[in-house]
Amino acid sequence: MCVAIVYWSGTGNTEAMAKEIAKGVQEKGAECKLFMADEFNETMMDDFQAIAFGCPSMGEEVLEETEFEPMFRRCEPLLNGRKIALFGSYGWGDGEWMRNWEDEVREKGASLVADSVICCEEPDEEACSACNDLGRALAS
Repeated sequence: MCVAIVYWSGTGNTEAMAKEIAKGVQEKGAECKLFMADEFNETMMDDFQAIAFGCPSMGEEVLEETEFEPMFRRCEPLLNGRKIALFGSYGWGDGEWMRNWEDEVREKGASLVADSVICCEEPDEEACSACNDLGRALAS
């Protein structure tokens, strides 16, 4: 099994989460590849059995609008029937961006493999553990 972990990170917090998810994937014996949002596109979706998308909350609790969201919108029509995980960090708000994003992904027919992982600012020990669990769920 090969898992893609695709993310955008402005401060390094979401990138740290992506690396923790990768550890969980590898613990299950699966291969994973990490991609920044500008390195991934919809033509690559079929190369992976599961995909984790990670983006922090921006502005009015939305996805990052210049790199991540355009890439994700191009991938969105291909989500039906796929194993997907979502993650990201935030600095304010209550996680509304993630709840909205989860709803969008479900509406497109994707199967969320586990609860999404969010953390305020830098991932602490609890968030890192949740990211590891998410990676293991993706690789199962």
